[in-house]
Amino acid sequence: MTRTIMLQGTGSDVGKTILVAGLCRLASNRGLKVAPFKPQNMSNNAAVSDDGGEIGRAQWLQALAARTPSSIHMNPVLLKPQSETGSQIIVQGKVFGQAKGRDYQRLKPQLLGAVLESFATVSEGRDLVIVEGAGSPAEINLRAGDIANMGFATRAKVPVVLVGDIDRGGVIASLVGTHTILPDEDRAQIVGYIINKFRGDVSLFDDGISAIGDFTGWPCFGVIPWLKAAGRLPAEDSVVLERLAKGNGGALKVAVPVLSRIANFDDLDPLATEPEVDLVYIRAGDRLPPDAGLVVLPGSKSTIADLEEFRANGWDRDLQMHLRRGGRVIGICGGYQMLGRSVADPLGLEGAPRTVEGLGLIDVETVMAAEKTVRNSKAHSLEHDVPLSGYEIHLGVTEGPDTVRAPIEIDGRPDGASSADGRVIGTYLHGLFSSDPYRRKLLESFGIEGGGKSYRAMVDEALDELAAELETRLSRDWLTQLLG
Repeated sequence: MTRTIMLQGTGSDVGKTILVAGLCRLASNRGLKVAPFKPQNMSNNAAVSDDGGEIGRAQWLQALAARTPSSIHMNPVLLKPQSETGSQIIVQGKVFGQAKGRDYQRLKPQLLGAVLESFATVSEGRDLVIVEGAGSPAEINLRAGDIANMGFATRAKVPVVLVGDIDRGGVIASLVGTHTILPDEDRAQIVGYIINKFRGDVSLFDDGISAIGDFTGWPCFGVIPWLKAAGRLPAEDSVVLERLAKGNGGALKVAVPVLSRIANFDDLDPLATEPEVDLVYIRAGDRLPPDAGLVVLPGSKSTIADLEEFRANGWDRDLQMHLRRGGRVIGICGGYQMLGRSVADPLGLEGAPRTVEGLGLIDVETVMAAEKTVRNSKAHSLEHDVPLSGYEIHLGVTEGPDTVRAPIEIDGRPDGASSADGRVIGTYLHGLFSSDPYRRKLLESFGIEGGGKSYRAMVDEALDELAAELETRLSRDWLTQLLG
């Protein structure tokens, strides 16, 4: 019999993703066959699962924590925001369609079957499945047809642990308020709660735990401190970019323009681990720093809209000045498309059909195509002659004279393009900087050392640290009940 538990939050960004990853690693360390599951995710940070479809990057990380192959069934519904009001819908790894918020609310009940089917698939042969909710069950205005929180939990009969974030304040009110407004059936699914992101002396919150118990009757399963190891793991949501400090004073400044539809920005995480790299995220209203040696344009869920925003910020002029000063540019996926002479969307996949002028830094043109490329890839850097591995998720075909100087070979075929002087390159390969040999060679080309430690090993170490911390901070009785 497969045991299950679901972590739901009093709000978004309370740390559910990290807690699920830590619990998956803890269960795996105890020899259990464990898997993560998230019925519905909303994120432009996607991954290609081991069975070849799109899932949230967070579920890919949680599968890594569980030491099990990732699967499309671990995240059966993925929403990828394309605008302020609409998203692309991925169901069991494949594009299902597009919908605006109100239309999606009507569509959700039709997707419940796929969610339950995927949950059954993930549960088969497992000792434990750890489920992550989305947002908060307190959003009772969205309860009808819900598949992300209590709608799933009540249908699949999965017990729920509520997670509250004490760092943002008001955690007692959040937990008690959730208890108050939930309907009886939903409230009955909750078996306890966890306090997350605590700073300081935990005993100072003893009275808080008593108060929550008096109001709700729920037991506290643990008070988790601010987990430093979480900062070494890929982030799921672009909201985290707002909290990142600007730089660490490293010898090489790498500037990353943050656009509204930024996607797969965890491509940059390996660079952030390098002591000699000063990774800075540039927000709207700020200039690209004149002392940057490298500018990286990451992926985008809506290339044309982000390209227009790039120009509106004046970053096109900054980028030209950057190159005149001898700087270099790398564009990945949507960032690669922006670097060319034009981007055409004849089918209206990103809005009204149109063609827009690109940044013109490499001689290529992109035409958006209906068929989406989604695959894990083995690759080789032709520029530095080192092995690479990563994945591709993109719409569009990019062609032009500068593709004869492809910087990368993916599965034996040339990919990307380079400018004649080699200082501007673009590629469709995500995960470029995760290659330790590539990162080392890249940094050497700027005259600094790097790539000395395996990035994957650092992620693995962080997951083990999370598991160890949770084992000491969570209720021993609850862990025994959950893990056996």
